[in-house]
Amino acid sequence: MNALFLAFAHLRWTWARSLVLVLVGALILAVPMVTQTLLRGSEEALTRRAEATPLVLGARGSQLDLVMSAVYFSEDRAQPITRAAEDAVWDSGLALPIPLHTAFQTNGARIVGTSLDYFDFRGLELATGRQIALLGEAVLGAQVAERLGLGPGDSVVSAPENLFDLDGVYPLELQITGVLAATGTPDDEAVFTDVKTAWVIAGIGHGHDDVVTADADGNVTASAAITEFQRITPDNIDSFHFHGAAEDYPLSAVLVVPNDIRSGTILRGRYLDPENPVQIAVPAEIVAGLVDRIFRIATLLDAVTLIIGVAAVAAMGLTLYLSWTLRAPEMATARRLGAGRFVILRLAAAEIAILLSAVIAIAACFVVAVIANGDGIVAWLLAV
Repeated sequence: MNALFLAFAHLRWTWARSLVLVLVGALILAVPMVTQTLLRGSEEALTRRAEATPLVLGARGSQLDLVMSAVYFSEDRAQPITRAAEDAVWDSGLALPIPLHTAFQTNGARIVGTSLDYFDFRGLELATGRQIALLGEAVLGAQVAERLGLGPGDSVVSAPENLFDLDGVYPLELQITGVLAATGTPDDEAVFTDVKTAWVIAGIGHGHDDVVTADADGNVTASAAITEFQRITPDNIDSFHFHGAAEDYPLSAVLVVPNDIRSGTILRGRYLDPENPVQIAVPAEIVAGLVDRIFRIATLLDAVTLIIGVAAVAAMGLTLYLSWTLRAPEMATARRLGAGRFVILRLAAAEIAILLSAVIAIAACFVVAVIANGDGIVAWLLAV
């Protein structure tokens, strides 16, 4: 007990050195555990959503960009396809196609133009408000609503992907009708609207003012001016129409939900031709390869962390050794007072035990905090 008292008194006297040693030791102990926890959480989050998405139809090119854009709404942009690709899946009778248009954003959130089938497919439920029903309406993901402080009755304005993508793009005010319940997935950071609304933003669909007007005397006047609406209201919604052939309207990708395993296999076989401008990707396979590469890098990081940890432990040991060397006169005085060699060893052991206890306690608190908030941290990291 006396050894612990004296050791604690000395550590308190040299509190700055003791604090540095404890914090460094806690980081050395906690960082590998935290890294593994976040990596495992990221792997689970990525693979869970990928495995829940059977097939993705998109333009031929990078399958990774296609999957990350269609499944996780990332910044990766695959080339667009046309609505004819969706119609081909419908006509096959082998699967349910769910269109996705993800070319626009608002307030840092991805605008996802899709159909009501998407909400059933992902199991998304409303926390407040109602589902989209009309052109120009939108529902917010839980994180978007919380971050922006918006809800049913409010509105957001669309924006192009970048400042150089303005051709034919008109900012559109979207009326918020509801907020989705939190799911801990990329859906929480998205703004969902009907795919036709996304086409309005793209300039494919628009409304016009009345080109024929009558004055008080009954004279009819035709106006050559055509006004593009930035807001869809009950007064002008009937004037909105789309130009061009419907099968040529753009889509970012199509989620394909086969009727069964056999149907999925048949569909995949139809898009194997490398000359076909459209391809089908299996998200589970693509993400599995990505995760495998990530963990190869993680192995290298573990090795680097181990080397740094050994160096830090050696530095801590050297610090303690130098500290005891500087205390040589103090130890000599203790021996003259009758303290034996084992008393001094007990003092050193007590000091090390107190430091280790503090290191383990702080590291444990840090790891527990990360584990408790792991889903939120992982979702934030994936969103970034």
